[in-house]
Amino acid sequence: MRILVVGAGAVGGYFGGRLAEANRDVTFLVRGRRSDEIKEKGLQIVSPNGDLILRPKTITADQIKGSYEMILLGVKSYALEGAMNDFAAGVGPETMILPVLNGMRHLDILATRLGKHAVLGGVCLVATEVDEEGRINQLAGFQSLTYGELDGQSTRRLERLDAALRGASFDTAISDQIVTDMWQKWVQLAATGAITCLLRGDIGEVAAVPGGAGLSLGALRECAAIADASGYPQSEAFLQRQAADLTAKGSHLTTSIYRDLRKGASVEADAILGDLLENGRKRGLVTPILEAAFVNVSIYQHGRDRATRAL
Repeated sequence: MRILVVGAGAVGGYFGGRLAEANRDVTFLVRGRRSDEIKEKGLQIVSPNGDLILRPKTITADQIKGSYEMILLGVKSYALEGAMNDFAAGVGPETMILPVLNGMRHLDILATRLGKHAVLGGVCLVATEVDEEGRINQLAGFQSLTYGELDGQSTRRLERLDAALRGASFDTAISDQIVTDMWQKWVQLAATGAITCLLRGDIGEVAAVPGGAGLSLGALRECAAIADASGYPQSEAFLQRQAADLTAKGSHLTTSIYRDLRKGASVEADAILGDLLENGRKRGLVTPILEAAFVNVSIYQHGRDRATRAL
């Protein structure tokens, strides 16, 4: 299977790198500074699951010739429009697009631009970031991809995709309820991201101060209530696990949105927090912790955008 990986950053670079390590036919679509870094230093992964330096196949948008059987889309949500412009020439009638973006709205954006049939649902679980030297650092040992047809059907193309992804040193699974799985990750990510960004600390730091654990649980309740009102109720077992994770003293748990904020980078405020908040508003829910977090992070992003324009 010819695989095009769009985004050689923390997520696309990690999973694409592991696929290339396993001798899959992987090409990275790159541009700008990232293209230069990979040409000069290779694609570097620093991981508790084994370090890796690759010299992968790379192309730019104007070099795409013909379609790919699968496109692994691992960009940040704010880069989606530009990414679609770049990889559109590689989409054919039988192309499967596997997006592993945060939130849910990218599904409609991709379907509108490239056709609903092309789009699969996907959930990735990995904690990675790109350091100042361009290396992909894996911060914890977990690493998995889950994927499925949006209507829950079992299809031959999904079996082909599964065969191509299995055995590449990360966990894989086909899901017949991938939209539900995506909502579950969204609740988890939004609750953790909201509380860490709002209070500017990791979960252990939040739990160590009076009232911190209560606010964390409040954020979880708000996010779960939105999912429930949207038709995707979260299981009691899941909520109990999340409650334990969000109140664990000494935990260094964070999310990508908090790590990006700490680095002074752009954040996915709209996709992770804003869109979930809007889902709640449409259903008459009042979610003050989520709203405070979204306003907080939006102020940060607007200030960053002004500073960038001034350069």
